[in-house]
Amino acid sequence: MKDKPLILLVDDKPQNIDLLEAYLSPQDYTFITAASGEEALGKLSDNRIDLVLLDVKMPGMDGFEVARRVRQNEELRLLPIILVTALRDTEDRVKGIEAGCDDFITKPVDKMELLARVRSLLKVKAYNDLMGNYRKELESEVAGRTKDLKNALEQLKSASLETIYRLSMAAESKDEVTGAHIQRMSRYSAAVARRMGLDSDTIETILYAVPMHDLGKIGIPDRILNKPSKLDPGEWEIMKRHTVIGAKILSGSDAEFIKLGSTIALHHHEKWDGSGYPHNLKGLEIPISCRIAAIADVFDAVTSKRHYKESFSVEESLAVIREGRGSYFDPDVADAFFSVQEEILAIKRQYSSDQPQAFDTIIPFSSGIRAVFP
Repeated sequence: MKDKPLILLVDDKPQNIDLLEAYLSPQDYTFITAASGEEALGKLSDNRIDLVLLDVKMPGMDGFEVARRVRQNEELRLLPIILVTALRDTEDRVKGIEAGCDDFITKPVDKMELLARVRSLLKVKAYNDLMGNYRKELESEVAGRTKDLKNALEQLKSASLETIYRLSMAAESKDEVTGAHIQRMSRYSAAVARRMGLDSDTIETILYAVPMHDLGKIGIPDRILNKPSKLDPGEWEIMKRHTVIGAKILSGSDAEFIKLGSTIALHHHEKWDGSGYPHNLKGLEIPISCRIAAIADVFDAVTSKRHYKESFSVEESLAVIREGRGSYFDPDVADAFFSVQEEILAIKRQYSSDQPQAFDTIIPFSSGIRAVFP
């Protein structure tokens, strides 16, 4: 059952309050009263008022100021206020409107006019309350559905990323590379991209695209991928084709991360000095995503044991990256890598299922990067 409308009667003269109550009581309204502007504001804070009948001339804070303060409260901005006043000048009425009053009743109060104006504004208040409640329910429902959609999207993204990892592992496993390598490399790349100030959408796209960097190895013969010794020139040319094969497999998609995956597959072996492959791109000709993927790929490769090499220690691996700054790697990317070195090492520890073993025979740093990536 709906509660009776609650009306706040504000007047410093008790006889005026009594008169208003006498007129309104037969209409089944409930009342609270205040004898000053300050008291009225307190009553408004403590009660759910439906309408205010407000005297203008009161000691201290007058009715105009009360109305102004009520309108400053966001929760009360639609509360109906009727100014009860003996003032008749247009200037006073304009002042009341500017203060936020909705209507006026001139003293001495006419009963029929009072009832009509109160009834009309209470209907407006009821309608505003209905619309306000509807808006809140709608906002709550929208927020709930948005949360559900966000959760569903996150689940879809997670499933997509896992699918990418697993499909990439199918190609990488021919080269004895584990899923941990793919996870580490994609997260290394995201960390460097974030440090370089790339936007969040680009960082996320890189996270999804980088695992596909070596997808083209699926088209390289096992005898070459798994050869325990150095490749001869002919074999090396075949090996380099994995970049083109991977780009071709991933080409033609409308999905941004697959488009970027195609670019990274093609150019992640390009070098800053132009000595890379397949197109000998140099400097800024190399897409930023590929420059980032290159440093992540090299760091993970030198810290990992493969059939053709032992692993480097962390210190040796960092020295390899430092040595390659400005030749193999974009100097800015290398600087960003070292700026997030602690995060890189934390990722390495977290995804360590193929943790590199200690390196028994130290390879000189000057030959380290060329021993792994000719």
